[in-house]
Amino acid sequence: MPLERGEGHFLILYPVRYLWWLVTSLRRSLGRPPQFVMFVLEDDLPALPDPPRRWWQRFTSRPRLSVKELGDRFDEIARDSRVQGVVLHLRTPPMSMATLQDLRELVSRLRAAHKRVVAWAPFYTTGTYYLACACDEILLMPTGAVQAMGFATTGTFLADGLARVGLKADFIQVSPFKSAADPLTRNSMSPEFREQVTWLLQSQHAELVNGIAEGRLLNEEGARALIDGSPYGDDVAVERHVVDAIVPEEQLPARLTRSSGPAPAIGTWERARSRMRTDPPRLRRGRYVAVVRIEGTIVDGRSGRLPARPPIEVPLLGDDRAGDLTVVQAVRQVAADRRAAAAVLYVNSRGGSSTASEAMRQALLTVAARKPLVVVMGPIAGSGGYWVATPASWIVARPSTLTGSIGVLTGKIVSGEMWPKLDINRETIAFGRHATMNLDEGPFTPDERRILEDEVERIYGAFVELVGKARKMPVEKVHAIAQGKVWTGRQALERGLVDEMGGLEEGASKARALAGLGDDARTHEVWPPKRPLMPVAEAASPVSWFAYMLESLSLVRRAHALAVMEYQPGELT
Repeated sequence: MPLERGEGHFLILYPVRYLWWLVTSLRRSLGRPPQFVMFVLEDDLPALPDPPRRWWQRFTSRPRLSVKELGDRFDEIARDSRVQGVVLHLRTPPMSMATLQDLRELVSRLRAAHKRVVAWAPFYTTGTYYLACACDEILLMPTGAVQAMGFATTGTFLADGLARVGLKADFIQVSPFKSAADPLTRNSMSPEFREQVTWLLQSQHAELVNGIAEGRLLNEEGARALIDGSPYGDDVAVERHVVDAIVPEEQLPARLTRSSGPAPAIGTWERARSRMRTDPPRLRRGRYVAVVRIEGTIVDGRSGRLPARPPIEVPLLGDDRAGDLTVVQAVRQVAADRRAAAAVLYVNSRGGSSTASEAMRQALLTVAARKPLVVVMGPIAGSGGYWVATPASWIVARPSTLTGSIGVLTGKIVSGEMWPKLDINRETIAFGRHATMNLDEGPFTPDERRILEDEVERIYGAFVELVGKARKMPVEKVHAIAQGKVWTGRQALERGLVDEMGGLEEGASKARALAGLGDDARTHEVWPPKRPLMPVAEAASPVSWFAYMLESLSLVRRAHALAVMEYQPGELT
């Protein structure tokens, strides 16, 4: 999926670009690229390239390689007959199963182009072994091992610890399955949380079994036995058909030799790119598929990200932020551009503010009324992340995407008992019966709790109703799979919450098909305009306008309620 991040040069510069391509093509043809290109995967790979960085950010962090960019590089390798294949040097970055499935698809596509893909690692974890099983060969360093494989998750519950320092979490949730606040409000795992984590881990484990069975040519029973028999040291890994050979990295060229000739050269992507043939530049005009992203916690305000990742992950606080003021502007840009024949919305978010989610949804409804809208879910698209997906005519997810979590909760941290322990006195003066409702001084009163329970039920009812309308389901059926329950992508497909298993490639193909575009129609990521766009009134019949007004009145008002998904197991190292 060639994703172009800018509109490119003006038409008048095309001859210059074409002439430059001719010159560089001649230079590239005089040399030979390495027969194998090595990619060292040592960091988590985002699905899309990082947003354009300001000049000063270039000195504080290095750009991350994305799944999209790695796929583009694989496509270039596939087109050059002089390159025989790829070596994946696998380290242990924490990756979600959905991201690993993205990478497995890239490997499969490269192998389908008759390129050899070899995995090599000093040791394998569950995640890296799952990826390696998509390759032609799995190689292990001497003294290395395939570590214990499988899935496990540990819940940490802080209620007793918070009480020791005078803190207490007071939350109202739509059902026990909406367990995002459980770590703060409970001292042990609830039966509902345990049940939910169990079905998620079972689904993820089934994906692991299938991946190993396919890659190692085993039946399901054999793949489960391979997992349960782990760990494996280098002394038994080959004998038990877990890996194909024990090879030091220095001897990789000899291992890649398939004849009596000289060993093939292995090079970096930078070296290979300077010698690989490229396609001529294209005129970047005509109709295209627009791509918009919603990544991070959904917040009221503007999008943002920390300049550097904290050494310890801080849930919600350490996440990127997807602000409605930013996302809505990008969506309006897509709606207004007539050359954007279709749109793909990429969602990787646990959700967040219900009002920000609704603002994004309303803008996306305008897009969906004018052109096909396809949603592609990343590793996580739950709660508010599912809310924003409802205007789509088609939803694509990976088998291990975490989605659903259709539910609402609200609450606060109560610190009134902490301050006296610190010898700090606080005094509050307020006017208005409920002016102190959201202050941290004390828990909610019975009257305040009733108000918030009504608010949560109101927003949950609106959530369930819009999902039912979008997915053409009775409200009763939606409620059965909602209540804050989290599903994997495959489970969501079975329950009618998504339409197809796949990633950005499949989403773009579906968008092209719905818009009547050719397979070669380009995709282009759209960013918010420099000058803010105002909403544009639609010409509509009185009936549709009246229906729109009724829908708007039934939706959430500005509130403190959160449509945020709990933190579920999803990353593998």
